[in-house]
Amino acid sequence: MKRVMFVCKKNSRRSQMAEGFANVLGKDKILVSSSGLEASQIDPLVVEVMSEVGIDVRNQASKSLKNFEPEDYDIVISLCGCGVNLPQNWVLREIFQDWQLDDPEGQPIDTFRRVRDEVKDRVTKLLKSLE
Repeated sequence: MKRVMFVCKKNSRRSQMAEGFANVLGKDKILVSSSGLEASQIDPLVVEVMSEVGIDVRNQASKSLKNFEPEDYDIVISLCGCGVNLPQNWVLREIFQDWQLDDPEGQPIDTFRRVRDEVKDRVTKLLKSLE
């Protein structure tokens, strides 16, 4: 089973969405974690827009990348263009991708929904590529 790390700046929006989708869509196929360059807290609008599509992320927590070891992961996905700020050993995993999705922070809920749908599309494509 492949081990995937989704990483973002604060692990509060995009990477939390990706973790939620990957846990549901990749169940029994991949092991999923998410983290941020710094820890924060999950944005309440993320909880709301994910629940709209039947995914409960209330029990997920914001975590710092410093709490993880790169050797424990096969795939690292940056969701915010922060790949340039990641330590080199994170970028050199079997698969590294930098999705560069918009940060919906402070935006209307429709922006959160658009980003959520983009995250779902990317996670779905990632899972298909691993089959």
